[in-house]
Amino acid sequence: MRILSGIQPSGTIHIGNYFGMMKPAMELSKKGEAFLFIADYHALTVLPEPEKLRERVRDVAVDFIACGLTEETLFFKQSDILSIPEFTWILSCVTPMGLLERCHSYKDKLAHGFSPNHGLFAYPVLMAADILIYKSNIVPVGKDQKQHVEVARDIAQRFNNKYGNILVMPESTIRDDVAIVPGTDGQKMSKTYGNTIELFGNEKEIRKKIMGIVTDSKPLEAPKEPEKCPVFALYKLFASESQAAAMAENYRKGGYGYGHAKKELFDVFWEYFRPFRTRREELLKDMGYVDSFLKKGAQKAGEVAGKTLKEVRESVGL
Repeated sequence: MRILSGIQPSGTIHIGNYFGMMKPAMELSKKGEAFLFIADYHALTVLPEPEKLRERVRDVAVDFIACGLTEETLFFKQSDILSIPEFTWILSCVTPMGLLERCHSYKDKLAHGFSPNHGLFAYPVLMAADILIYKSNIVPVGKDQKQHVEVARDIAQRFNNKYGNILVMPESTIRDDVAIVPGTDGQKMSKTYGNTIELFGNEKEIRKKIMGIVTDSKPLEAPKEPEKCPVFALYKLFASESQAAAMAENYRKGGYGYGHAKKELFDVFWEYFRPFRTRREELLKDMGYVDSFLKKGAQKAGEVAGKTLKEVRESVGL
């Protein structure tokens, strides 16, 4: 079974990224043949500054490896797979306009103030190319991305109906078991909302962010409801079951303030990522290893992609 997942280099990695995408992605190799890519072509749709894009790609690569990614997973940059642009064009030619016009991602981007361009509009075709070129069986996605896998299936079916049964029909799996990570304001943690807590930020700045998490105004002596508190929700991500149970009990019996909980949250957060911080510092001094890691992944993924493109070219008459 071949499993595909990707991440955009859209900025500094935060806790929501780690528990929502990175940690589940790093566990894919236990379930099958795992392909994990950094979606730098997708990042071009918002026209980032070139140096900023290179920096973000580098940071994503370093952060993933620092957090424990092994070479059992094929880890590579999307732009290193030279077959992708040609395959995207071929798929574009069997993709009806109406299918793309029904995709919510383009409308959502415009609603958030993004400038309309063809890349934003045709984004689902590029994503379909990413999925189909490796003949992926499973694509784990969040609920907001499920439509893109459905589009990939639709495009694959149209291609196969026209040119023969060449492309594999992928299946999406929704990450229902992935924790919803609250931000410092209680909303879902997102760069869009400016409520993130970075994995590898400055100690003083992270402590300040954690101590600034929004809570209700119940006084120290009052009993509190742990299930409704974002501090407790974050604490559970890092703490053991016994630690979480102890904090929940403190909440309910009263005499325990949110300030106490925030200090405990910082302590478990800082300790949880300690080995990752050490590894990251080592990697930043040895970027040759990071480049080699990505190069090996791209070479293997490129071989798979090349075989698919060869079949596709021959089937369409090229």
